[in-house]
Amino acid sequence: MRLKREVYLEQIRPYYDSDIIKVIVGVRRAGKSILLDTIKDELIEKGIPGDKIIYLNLEDMDYDYITDASDLNKEIKARISGKGKHYIFLDEIQHIKNFEKALASFRATMDVSLFVTGSNSTLLSGELSTLLTGRTVEFEILPFSFYEMKQYYELNKMEWNEDMFFDYLKWGGFPLRFDYHDESSVRKYISNLYESIVNRDIIGKSRSSDKKSFMNISLYILANAGKEFSIDNVIETYKKSNKEIAKRTIYNYLERMKKAYLIHGVGRYNIVGKAALSNREKQYAVDMGFRTINTNTVNYEDTFYLENIVYNELLTRGYTVFAGKTHKGEIDFVAIRNGRKCFIQVSYLLASEATIKREFGAYSKITDASPKYVMSLDKVDLSHDGIIHMNILDFLLRRKTLILT
Repeated sequence: MRLKREVYLEQIRPYYDSDIIKVIVGVRRAGKSILLDTIKDELIEKGIPGDKIIYLNLEDMDYDYITDASDLNKEIKARISGKGKHYIFLDEIQHIKNFEKALASFRATMDVSLFVTGSNSTLLSGELSTLLTGRTVEFEILPFSFYEMKQYYELNKMEWNEDMFFDYLKWGGFPLRFDYHDESSVRKYISNLYESIVNRDIIGKSRSSDKKSFMNISLYILANAGKEFSIDNVIETYKKSNKEIAKRTIYNYLERMKKAYLIHGVGRYNIVGKAALSNREKQYAVDMGFRTINTNTVNYEDTFYLENIVYNELLTRGYTVFAGKTHKGEIDFVAIRNGRKCFIQVSYLLASEATIKREFGAYSKITDASPKYVMSLDKVDLSHDGIIHMNILDFLLRRKTLILT
């Protein structure tokens, strides 16, 4: 059965009848089309007639004749039936040339509520984006969170327990991967999905040598997710294999990965100066499955894996996230929402006094009174000195929430 993704629906519902264009973006196969279907169902449930709902999947070959804004304009006008508000759903709209012109025209001349999806972050960038300035609201959809994985298993009457967190940590949350029940099939599905995204959204018709070069760089970036990204380290790694690569090429590949939502760049936040810093990003994978197929092995005790899970969860819940920077150290995350924030340190297990001292001690020089958390898989509450210890599963499964000030 289809999971109703409330974490996103509750954000989008206030705009169902608004003339602001709802732009739903995210990596391929994260569930954008299913989310559109759910929204359509909710509109019908509240009494919207079926003939007032128009849906086009622009990756369907049945719509190959729609190539530009003019074609799209003609198609929609032909489907408008009588008076009253129409709800228009345009899936993977980036395939239509100058589509912004059509959207701006629909909004200006018709009584419509527009929903569009896309798999590239440049969906509303460039010269034509000025047509829609201030007229859109964007929602990024990620693969299932661990909480949604639990909901999906229970909805479909599949056996679930908290130990499956390690399966999630390894293979991530792409919805269709749960149709497969052995690791070789899951790996094959995720590998094929990754290659499809690379071919369709990143490399395109480039030379095979470009694809090989990109795959090597993406492997390095995903294998080092959570660590501070260094162009110089990539170049040195290439030199060890008697190869060369230009800085511009690496930056180009990094940006392509971001635009296809394969990774998210996390900037630094100067905790003392209370300001965002523009340079030296960390990168986190959009899904742990992509990290696994590019690294082959999973070290569950590697804190960077847990950091990645926590980062994606914060993103799913609508937080703006930075990596914290102090005078002599750093904090894993500064999580901000509605102008309020908290600090988060992530650890696998607080198994020794040295580990406890390191994780809690990271806050020793911070005078900011915002709540401070240490998250780990420990089940014993080790909170002290005003610093809150939280079990990661309690956080992911919504049993405990963050306090912000």
